[in-house]
Amino acid sequence: MLSTPEVKSELVRIPVQSTGERVAEVATILRLAGGLHTISGRIALEAELHTPQIVQRVRKDLAELYGIRSDAKQLPPSSTRPGAPQFLVRVLDGETLARQLGLLDQRRRQIRGLPNRLTTGAQPELAAIWRGAFLARGGLTAPGRSANLEIVCPSNEVAMALVGAASRIGVDAKSREIRGQNKVLIRDSEAISEMLGLIGADQARTSWDELRRARETRATANRLVNFDDANLRRSAQASVAACARVERAMELLGEGIPEHLRYAGELRLTHREASLDDLGARADPPLTKDAVAGRIRRLLAMADKEAEVRGVPGTEASLPEELDAI
Repeated sequence: MLSTPEVKSELVRIPVQSTGERVAEVATILRLAGGLHTISGRIALEAELHTPQIVQRVRKDLAELYGIRSDAKQLPPSSTRPGAPQFLVRVLDGETLARQLGLLDQRRRQIRGLPNRLTTGAQPELAAIWRGAFLARGGLTAPGRSANLEIVCPSNEVAMALVGAASRIGVDAKSREIRGQNKVLIRDSEAISEMLGLIGADQARTSWDELRRARETRATANRLVNFDDANLRRSAQASVAACARVERAMELLGEGIPEHLRYAGELRLTHREASLDDLGARADPPLTKDAVAGRIRRLLAMADKEAEVRGVPGTEASLPEELDAI
């Protein structure tokens, strides 16, 4: 079963050569997983991350792109937040870095969304934004009724920026507030597959497509089985109802039944589970399906008319309560 840690493990191993993509990815990770704090009068940039591999990737990008040395430490386990981030990356003097990344505005305030120059970039940079978002706060639920790829965002503005970035690379994503959290969701299985491919998770995409096809095959098989079962049940119910009405018709008409109608009625009662085609084939001489149906229909109509004249229940009165009139 494809899991979120497996996807992140694949993503974190992707080598990215383009400076623009690396900047888009690390800026998004720091925006979604971190924040700006004032420590001793200086602005510190912090990010809480899930795995040592993501920590190493972020620290390497900061060092190689900006010449920034960052600190990392392991966070104490949280019993109240299972699955919470386990590591903290911190840049103590982070104001200059925050400005370079576009995370700080001219008034030294953290931006509410994502840097505009990133969300208006080319397709590789937009895909890198989504790769960073998934590494920071992404989750994947396997194909099924509730299949989805989701990103937990720190604000509605960040969520809307991710929705816009996804739209620009041809993937439909939605922003939702769920239990007080702003989330971006991709729920269409094909769209999830497309996004996995765009952010570079090729192995995950292959596994996802295999799971999706297996799920669709099982669903199709189940629908066919249910359809066949339903047809068999309807056929059996129709046979029981028809036989009950024919028996009542024979009782009402007695000896006054025309011979050809009596023959059709007796044929129906003798072969209760047979189809009209089968009844026609068993007749001597053989009859068509329509001929058999027509004779039985006239037999029932004659009996119901007789019942109306006599003021007694007609053929439908003999049906079991759980069956509709046929």
